Amino acid sequence: MSLSKLRKGDTVKILAGKDKGKTGKVLTIIPEKDRIVIEKINLIKKHKRPDQKSKGGIVEKEGSIHISKVGLLCNKCNTTVRVKSKVLEDGKKVRLCSKCNDVINVG
Repeated sequence: MSLSKLRKGDTVKILAGKDKGKTGKVLTIIPEKDRIVIEKINLIKKHKRPDQKSKGGIVEKEGSIHISKVGLLCNKCNTTVRVKSKVLEDGKKVRLCSKCNDVINVG
């Protein structure tokens, strides 16, 4: 899956790794490193020092995973799919599911 096919807010399924089979929403995309951050996936523990605003402790946050380990979920098929792009008559570019030709919306 290339970076241009995924957008912030898409629902994706994890295809490999310790979180295989889980689904989540895309939070951020890091194109320079071909990585992606997904909500509640690949949680890491970070030790935080106390400061004036908050007290310290161990904080859990999402780590990034490689883009090749995720697949975009189609709302209609409910499976991971490849994406086609099409330009509509009004000049708007949309993403289509390659299996059912349904328009894939963000979110």
